[in-house]
Amino acid sequence: MSQELIVYQSFEQFYPFYLKEHSNRTNKRLHFVGTSLAVLALILITLTGNYRYLYVPFLIGYGFAWVGHFFFQKNKPATFKYPLFSLRGDFKLWSQILSGKIKF
Repeated sequence: MSQELIVYQSFEQFYPFYLKEHSNRTNKRLHFVGTSLAVLALILITLTGNYRYLYVPFLIGYGFAWVGHFFFQKNKPATFKYPLFSLRGDFKLWSQILSGKIKF
C-alpha cells in the first residue's frame, strides 16, 4: 500500500513515516536550523512585543525545511498532507537531534 493512501490515526503511527521522509542528512540539518531559528524568533517577538512579526518564525522554519525537501530530500513536505502531525514531528526531530538520539 502506498504511503500516499494511508490516513494516520495517531502521531505514533505517523512518526516512522515522517522519519523516512527526513532520511537525508542535509534535510534533517536544515530542519534543525530552521526550527531553532524559528523558536529564537518567536522568543524575540514575545520579549519585544512586536507581534506584527508573528509570521516570521513560520517563514524561517518552513523556508529551511522546504529547501531541504525540494533540493536535498527531493520529496514533498509532509506538511501539505499532515500539517499538525508534521509540525509535531518537526519538534520531536529537533529534540531528538538536540538530545543526541538522532545524529546531526
